[in-house]
Amino acid sequence: MQPDDIVVDEQTFVPAELFREAMSRLGAPVTVVATDGPAGRQGLTVSAITSVSDTPPTVLVCLNRSNRSHEAFRRNGVVGISILGRGHDDVAGVFASSRRTPEEKFASGVWRVGKTGAPLLDDAAVTLDCVIEDIRTSGTHDVLFCAVRDIVISDAVAAGLAWCGRTFHHLPFAPLAASLKVENTV
Repeated sequence: MQPDDIVVDEQTFVPAELFREAMSRLGAPVTVVATDGPAGRQGLTVSAITSVSDTPPTVLVCLNRSNRSHEAFRRNGVVGISILGRGHDDVAGVFASSRRTPEEKFASGVWRVGKTGAPLLDDAAVTLDCVIEDIRTSGTHDVLFCAVRDIVISDAVAAGLAWCGRTFHHLPFAPLAASLKVENTV
């Protein structure tokens, strides 16, 4: 939505290929988002995720509506977000594949069930156990606003996994504060 005094020609778009190239130069976290429930167990690699608010703790996740797992997320209403770290390049690749079945994907790594029922990668750098509170549509994607119900931070993972320039990078974490070295339930 534009301010009233700014006129924008809504029919003028930059080419999709140019936009994708520009976005490939934007560093992003690498996560696996997963769901389970009445619509089945599904998961995929996602880098379109960010925090929205710390009060209440909320993140957003962007999902392409054409992805075969999209409807399961909407119907299940829960999202397990596993923020990946060094050593998870292969897991990210498996969950990014559209040719793998959910069974093949979840055979990669050790999974636990979060308090919401969502699948979470046991050795992830951080896990966020969430419920979907709102969904908005923009272009080809739905934006899921997810309320964080539980957080687990691993002190065993020394570097986060990031995606930039169409390749993985490892970014070192600062030491975890002593007061946070426990499972935190929100």
